[in-house]
Amino acid sequence: MSARSLRFYEDEGLIVPGRCGNGYRDYCRSTIDRVVVIRSLLGSGLPVRLIREALPRLVEQDDAGTGTPRADYLDLVEGYRDRLAARIAELNARQAALDAYLREARRNSSMTAG
Repeated sequence: MSARSLRFYEDEGLIVPGRCGNGYRDYCRSTIDRVVVIRSLLGSGLPVRLIREALPRLVEQDDAGTGTPRADYLDLVEGYRDRLAARIAELNARQAALDAYLREARRNSSMTAG
């Protein structure tokens, strides 16, 4: 993990590291764990805005002390996924329309050239 990435997470309000007496940042275990979650979510394609919004409600602690994703967080991620799927479908439709145009234009071009 680069210092630059950690500063970015801090600037975006995703983490709040402690400070040593000399002003250096101090990353406790919970902050490190949070960074691992942030990296995973970014790797999954979620934007920082959505991660920032979701982090406070990411997990619920059960009796065993293990965290599980909360339903409202999963709904948030699912909504993002659905919007992404709609954009992909729209882009695929545009690509298909361009492919059809190019096929027709090339067919017409070869007819007039010959």
